[in-house]
Amino acid sequence: MTRRRNTMKIQECRVTSFLLLLWIMCSYVHAECPTVCSCSDSHRTVDCSWRGFRHLPLGLQRNIQSLNLTHNRLSDLDHHLSSFTHLRILDISYNRLLHFPASLPRALWEINISGNRLRVLNKDDTAYQWNLRVLDLSVNKLERVVFINNTLPNLKALNLSHNKFWTVPTNMPHNLEVVDLSHNTLVQILPGSLMRLHKLAQFYLHANRFTAVNEEAFEHLESLKLITLGDNPWACEETANISYLLLWTKQTPARVLGCPCHTWYTCGEAHLTRTFTFTFTFSHLADAFIQSDLQMRTRKQFTQLTATMNKY
Repeated sequence: MTRRRNTMKIQECRVTSFLLLLWIMCSYVHAECPTVCSCSDSHRTVDCSWRGFRHLPLGLQRNIQSLNLTHNRLSDLDHHLSSFTHLRILDISYNRLLHFPASLPRALWEINISGNRLRVLNKDDTAYQWNLRVLDLSVNKLERVVFINNTLPNLKALNLSHNKFWTVPTNMPHNLEVVDLSHNTLVQILPGSLMRLHKLAQFYLHANRFTAVNEEAFEHLESLKLITLGDNPWACEETANISYLLLWTKQTPARVLGCPCHTWYTCGEAHLTRTFTFTFTFSHLADAFIQSDLQMRTRKQFTQLTATMNKY
């Protein structure tokens, strides 16, 4: 009886050892980087950019944290990335996506989906992205974005530049610190659109079609440090409509670049003494913004922009 028990224990140990060895071997094979991509950081940072992919490459390990798929030919990623539950950074910019991919991992911190063909962002697209901090939707064909109340609680930076918005989106996540809406066709800010953005520090509105803004449009932006208003066709002769904006730009403590109806290249900063001079012209400034926008192709570049502007 004792011998039989010892034999069974030996067999159990052999089976356990075999399974452990098999798991190690499978893990080793599973951790290999796909031959069509390049990897670093123990294969958890994967670069599959500029490969001409039409589909998600095979062989990606499930615990990757950063995935770069920019400049490929991807047209549909619905439900293809849901199993990558450790993914933090996703760059799918400059592909052929017509809509925001369904079932993206909920652990994501940063998503760059710029340079695609999106026309609308629906309310369910980002409803469960509780951890998202940076969302880049620039250089698409967006005319409308819909956010649900109290979603995206950790979103700090939202890039909507180079799209087709005609009005500033409403119900934007309330913890935003940076919003870029430059290079659209914006003509108005609806009343209440910015009421919840008490933490907004940088607001880019240059290169749009504003002629005026509603009274109290910016009154709730308590943390604003920088706003760009240049390259808009302000109706300076319509005193009744433009007077609020002109008064606000004089009294705001924020820095205003592209001061409407004024020879100053910058205004605002009411709490500072204006004893300094500027050695650049607004045209140079506008060109710099344009170049910055056109170069803002990747998540890294957008993050660098937000970090740089924090100096203001």
